[in-house]
Amino acid sequence: QVFPSQDPLDRADFNAVEYINALFPTEQSLANIDEVVNKIRLKIRRLDDNIRTVVRGQTNVGQDGRQALEEAQKAIQQLFGKIKDIKDKAEKSEQMVKEITRDIKQLDHAKRHLTTSITTLNHLHMLAGGVDSLEAMTRRRQYGEVANLLQGVVNVLEHFNKYMGIPQIRQLSERVKAAQNELGQQILADFEEAFPSQGTKRTGGPSNVLRDACLVANVLDPRIKQEIIKKFIKQHLSEYLVLFQENQDVAWLDKIDRRYAWIKRQLVDYEEKYGRMFPAEWCMTERIAVEFCHVTRAELSKIMRTRAKEIEVKLLLFAIQRTTNFEGLLAKRFSGCTLTDGTVKKPEVPPPSTNPFLEDETGAEADEIVMEKSDMDKPKKPKVPDNPFHGIVSKCFEPHLYVYIESQDKNLGELIDRFVADFKAQGPPKPNVDEGGAVLPSCADLFVYYKKCMVQCSQLSTGEPMIALTTIFQKYLREYAWKILSGNLPKTTSSSGGLTITSLLKEKEGSEVAKFTLEELCLICSILSTAEYCLATTQQLEEKLKEKVDASLMERINLTGEMDTFSVVISNSIQLLVQDLDAACDPALTAMSKMQWQNVEHVGDQSPYVTSVILHIKQNVPIIRDNLASTRKYFTQFCIKFANSFIPKFINHLFKCKPISMVGAEQLLLDTHSLKMVLLDLPSIGSQVVRKAPASYTKIVVKGMTRAEMILKVVMAPHEPPVVFVDNYIKLLADCSTDTFQKILDMKGLKRSEQSSMLDLFRLRLPAPPPGGDSAGSLSLSAPTPEQESSRIRKLEKLIKKRL
Repeated sequence: QVFPSQDPLDRADFNAVEYINALFPTEQSLANIDEVVNKIRLKIRRLDDNIRTVVRGQTNVGQDGRQALEEAQKAIQQLFGKIKDIKDKAEKSEQMVKEITRDIKQLDHAKRHLTTSITTLNHLHMLAGGVDSLEAMTRRRQYGEVANLLQGVVNVLEHFNKYMGIPQIRQLSERVKAAQNELGQQILADFEEAFPSQGTKRTGGPSNVLRDACLVANVLDPRIKQEIIKKFIKQHLSEYLVLFQENQDVAWLDKIDRRYAWIKRQLVDYEEKYGRMFPAEWCMTERIAVEFCHVTRAELSKIMRTRAKEIEVKLLLFAIQRTTNFEGLLAKRFSGCTLTDGTVKKPEVPPPSTNPFLEDETGAEADEIVMEKSDMDKPKKPKVPDNPFHGIVSKCFEPHLYVYIESQDKNLGELIDRFVADFKAQGPPKPNVDEGGAVLPSCADLFVYYKKCMVQCSQLSTGEPMIALTTIFQKYLREYAWKILSGNLPKTTSSSGGLTITSLLKEKEGSEVAKFTLEELCLICSILSTAEYCLATTQQLEEKLKEKVDASLMERINLTGEMDTFSVVISNSIQLLVQDLDAACDPALTAMSKMQWQNVEHVGDQSPYVTSVILHIKQNVPIIRDNLASTRKYFTQFCIKFANSFIPKFINHLFKCKPISMVGAEQLLLDTHSLKMVLLDLPSIGSQVVRKAPASYTKIVVKGMTRAEMILKVVMAPHEPPVVFVDNYIKLLADCSTDTFQKILDMKGLKRSEQSSMLDLFRLRLPAPPPGGDSAGSLSLSAPTPEQESSRIRKLEKLIKKRL
């Protein structure tokens, strides 16, 4: 099918029978068969004509193609001939143009060579005349004219670099170099003559001559300029070295102001007398100040090494303060363009921070220290601009900053001792339910002092002293955690030292456990809140220390150990709260296990021991919740730990209730449900605002107490027939432990003989453990074959018959 067609004859699935049936659907339609046949014959004739025409057309196309190809070949031959003619004519035209322009090209070359020759001769004339004038002016010390002339001669001489093979040119170049050397020696001699010793000064002519000589020195070898600067500065500072010798009284740190006062006077004196003699781009005033700083740093280092034992903290801080003020003054006055790479420079200045490590803290203490923190931010603001002179003198104090570090160590030790004494004198914080557990004010004081030390030390040095200060910070963070927090936690009566699982689960039979008082509960919550505040603030302190210290030392700052210490304090505090409430419930659970449950005749309201447990929970939990209002996550942890401790203990006491009658089991089931409801409501018990308990806590309570309910439902189930009882146990408890099953049988009060057969049946009915799973006290069984199963049943029947 070449073209789309609706004719049935053109379809790919044409069926002749269907086509004929479509033409003659009935017998009556056969009457016009002749007409249909004629139409088909006419259509066949037309198709034949079309096919014949197409075939003839294809024959003619072949002949036309050959004729068109021949014509194209002829046209290509004609085109090739025309192109060859054009190429020949172009070559002739090019040859003709070359003959016409040959003379013009020669004239162009001649003009260019002539221009070059004239320019070179002019330069040669200028060079020769300039060298003669230069030598004459040098002898007459006419430095003002020499400065401009020498620069011009040097520039002209550069044009003759490619002609240095010509003897005359080479001779002129050597004369220029000789004149430069002579000028350099002459200028140095003039300066040596003008400034031979301290106090000698020339005015008028000589100073003008020297001013012009400086302009010449700019053109000469840079070493000449450096030599002039070096000698002048050395001569200018010679008086300083004499006045502040190491053995002089004014050389010590307590009179360091006199050093800086002296250089200020000298700089003013220099500006008045010699300010115009040196070019402005030499920055002589800044160079004198920088050299003074280098000399002062060396002299101070020497004298401090000699008299290291005399350095006190106040004296050291005084000297550093005066020195950093002087460096700040230099930064305002000078740009620092003359500083070399060897100069102490602080390329990385920490950006201004609006988030100091105390600012993000929440709680009652945050409002108290806001003003102090804002005041502390102020000294940092002048450090925001880059100071190229920072450390140029004060670097010499860094080796002696151990005096400052030792002082801070002593001060922090005294501060911790004062915190301990204040706590003993003032006692624990007063319980205030409305405000929640207050953070101890001493921790805010400690971190405020830490920030003051950190800012001060970072202004003195950001190197090793910051690492030493960090070590001191770590030491007293641990001491604060031990002496102030852990040391003031109330002691428990069950154990002298720590909080252990055995002490928590130990039964206090026959004795009422001493509970914590309201003040002690508030103290534990306060210590927990304080430890949480310290933990968060210590993390921010670590970040701030890393910002302040040099990048190469950043890895050495790590306060993880101290944060772990505060985490331990938090954990111990929560454990104490859990232990107190847990121990308070112990007598009620002991009373539950000692009740005669087989003698219970009817089910009533909840039992007295449940009322006792609920009473203890309602006494303790609201106090703890209100005091931990600022740290909700730790209150949730308390609830979870209490549930994890109380529920297993409750189940263990359930197992001790034996034997149990059906009514007794129903009463215990009612009590268990009451305890479950109370535990689910534990986080918001006694609160006016009802909050949904956290999902993690609810899951633990539901899982644990549902197990207790299932135990009681198994106990309530009849033990006959045994197979149903065992299957019911496995279904409800899903516990493959034979110990648990044994305890259930004890609770039901079955005899030993009955228990033995029940245990054997239990072992037989145990499902195969899942792959990779292990069940305590269960048999590792694979799926038995029918033969093995029948054999076991026969053995069990024989065993039962023998027992009976």
